[in-house]
Amino acid sequence: MLNKLLECVRRYEMITPGDSVVCAVSGGADSMALLFAMYLLREKLQIHLSAAHFNHGLRGAESDRDEVFVRDFCERMEIPLFCGSGQVKSGKKGLEAAAREARYGFLKGLPGKIATAHTANDNAETVLMHLVRGTGLKGLGAIAPVNGSLIRPMLSVTRQEVLAFLDEYHIRYVEDSSNETDAFLRNRLRHHVMPLLERENPRLAENLSAMAQTLRQDEAALAEISRTLPPVSQLRQMEPALRSRALGQFLKRCGVREPEREHIALAESLVFSEKPSARASFPGGVTVCRSYDRLEKLTEEAPLEEIPLQCPGVTVVPEIGIQVICQEAACIENSIRTYTVMPQGRLVLRARKAGDTMRLHGGTKSL
Repeated sequence: MLNKLLECVRRYEMITPGDSVVCAVSGGADSMALLFAMYLLREKLQIHLSAAHFNHGLRGAESDRDEVFVRDFCERMEIPLFCGSGQVKSGKKGLEAAAREARYGFLKGLPGKIATAHTANDNAETVLMHLVRGTGLKGLGAIAPVNGSLIRPMLSVTRQEVLAFLDEYHIRYVEDSSNETDAFLRNRLRHHVMPLLERENPRLAENLSAMAQTLRQDEAALAEISRTLPPVSQLRQMEPALRSRALGQFLKRCGVREPEREHIALAESLVFSEKPSARASFPGGVTVCRSYDRLEKLTEEAPLEEIPLQCPGVTVVPEIGIQVICQEAACIENSIRTYTVMPQGRLVLRARKAGDTMRLHGGTKSL
């Protein structure tokens, strides 16, 4: 187990010499294995080791027992310990999610890198959970080895290896009674689905966890390729997988927090629309418009007030950063900066209005 942990730390560059590493410890088998393994490796890794325990208070005396157990172990091993607690109430996403949010809120307030004891089994269960609920490539990537200051050094270690490690070093741990119930989806998968699949392949957890890490790398590569939104003409020629990612990232930049399949399909309808100025509405009050060969977010700007032009003379318009010079034309000249007109009445500067047209030699053209 120690070799696997070291390999994971080095592969993902989780730790550098001199780092402060805080192990999140519940008192269960996985977290006790992580804490003791990091204790054994602390000099080799050249780290400052400490531990953290959060008491959710959800299991009454059992929760208090876990805290006492972790305190006693850290005191015997002379490992500094941070303790936190809080009253966790079930929110919109359920009790389990509320407990996780409270726990991570506490952990992220601690100094240094936070190491959690997620194993290959946890990663495999997460893959299955996402499959059950419906997911894409990103969801199949499951648990990230590194997420900011959070590190997961045990993602390649199986639960069987954890128990063998604890037995070898005679390290005790406590059991969480809530893990024995089928109240949560993860528990149901762990108790009933994983054993069936492991009969077909005893290395299921390792294989699914390794697959998740490979797919996470694929997702990161595809996301990088799709970071810049190309012109509409190029979007039409792209592979569907790349196009959907490019549009998904574009929608996020526009303010659509979590673009879903139907939102990306709507953006694709703009790409393939025969109308060069089509538009569509998205969640969060976001409107995306097609302007010939590009997609862009429609921004609501205050309309430009109608401004009379000094003719002849110079009119400065600070609102849009321009000045307009009107003078008698010696010849007809039409360029990006000069336009010759034969005015009837006064000249004004204003924003475009629906129905505006321009008269050209071949007829009129809408603006």
